[in-house]
Amino acid sequence: MTDLVKSTAEQSSAETDIVPFSEAMKVWARVAALSFGGPAGQIAVMHRIVVDEKRWVGEHRFLHALNYCMLLPGPEAHQLAIYIGWLLNKTKGGLIAGALFVLPGFIAILALSYIYVLFGNVTFIEGMFFGLKCAVLAVVIQAVFRIGSRALKNKVMVALAAAAFVAIFFLHIPFPLIIIAAGVIGYFGGRIGNRAFQVGGGHKSGSGKILEDKDSVLGEGIPQHAKPNLAWSLKTSGALAALWLIPVAILLLTLGPDNVFSKIGVFFSQMAVVTFGGAYAVLAYVAQAAVEGFGWLRPGEMLDGLGMAETTPGPLIMVTQFVGFLAGFRDPGSISPLLAATFGAILTTWVTFLPSFLWIFAGAPFIEKMRGNAALSGAMSAITAAVVGVILNLAIWFGLHVLFSEVRPISFGSWSLDVPVLNSIAIPSLVLTILASLAIFRFKLSVITTLAASAALGIIWTLSVST
Repeated sequence: MTDLVKSTAEQSSAETDIVPFSEAMKVWARVAALSFGGPAGQIAVMHRIVVDEKRWVGEHRFLHALNYCMLLPGPEAHQLAIYIGWLLNKTKGGLIAGALFVLPGFIAILALSYIYVLFGNVTFIEGMFFGLKCAVLAVVIQAVFRIGSRALKNKVMVALAAAAFVAIFFLHIPFPLIIIAAGVIGYFGGRIGNRAFQVGGGHKSGSGKILEDKDSVLGEGIPQHAKPNLAWSLKTSGALAALWLIPVAILLLTLGPDNVFSKIGVFFSQMAVVTFGGAYAVLAYVAQAAVEGFGWLRPGEMLDGLGMAETTPGPLIMVTQFVGFLAGFRDPGSISPLLAATFGAILTTWVTFLPSFLWIFAGAPFIEKMRGNAALSGAMSAITAAVVGVILNLAIWFGLHVLFSEVRPISFGSWSLDVPVLNSIAIPSLVLTILASLAIFRFKLSVITTLAASAALGIIWTLSVST
């Protein structure tokens, strides 16, 4: 931590902030408070405030930073906030922007988690989460179409998405291997100049003109602190890596590898390294491991946590905090369940989000000089295409557990899949899912409005059948 403070001081002495630090803090707090609706909504809010309203960063640089963040494992909206905060106010700006982006959601989900475990058997609470589950299923289906329409621009990308779906749904190949394979294919496809892996040259406006950054406060040049500095990157990255990994090592040494907190630290640290492709891709990985592997929670509870994350500010990946909370609550050891749950939530959040700071501070200065790199663009395109197949798997997995009370595994040699028992279909869940899908696809209602309406209908239904 001392190295990180020294590094911040050294960088701050090099030049003044691009914008006043106090004003930047207010803006990042505002961005965090308005960041509902998943990564697309959060990036839109950030763009509206930072690019259109404040004109601190130009369109070209914003998109360049976003492209880099989409190549990284973890939540791209959170990483984008860190990147822009660092550009404007150096290391301290990135730290504050990233911390404020997470804090409101952490507090909200922690409060909802307490209510969930203490009052979850209350009819009102049961009805709310019943409605949220159905709406979340519709939201995930929407994500398949939204990301697919953007990513599957040619037959090669469609084939990559299909292969990723088959690999995870039928063959149960681990998500990280699928994403790594897609990235390698895309990297070499872009490097040899295959047009299928190109994402286009240059960022253009609707009028077809190349977008310029001259009118932004930051301008088109690279600030002194944003120029590649290997010594600064190594010192800062080393301090952040120590803050991330030393607590996990202490847990392993003192509690042993079989302790729930050790498992949380190791699992979510691994997740922070391998989960490329955005929040919904992360959910597929977490759901597979936390529900089927560790048994920390049930499929329906994973949907409850996703409903919490969808209806609170901050990154959608905050659902992992709920997973850590329930893991600690159900395996508290010698301490009280609520204390163990709170520690599980804090530990999960720490190891999930701290690596984002590491990725940005380690790579952003070098990425600032790389514009239009074909190999990196190809890797990003292929990974995004594969993620479509992974999210489709997630939608089907959620659908089976929301719409049917019983599923049965069927095997075909090395292939296997879960199929629903048709007479176990839950008619109320089917009806509410159809209504939520109509709200999103037909009437174009926002995610927040759809979730709120579905929660209300869930409460009404549950209260009516309980009386």
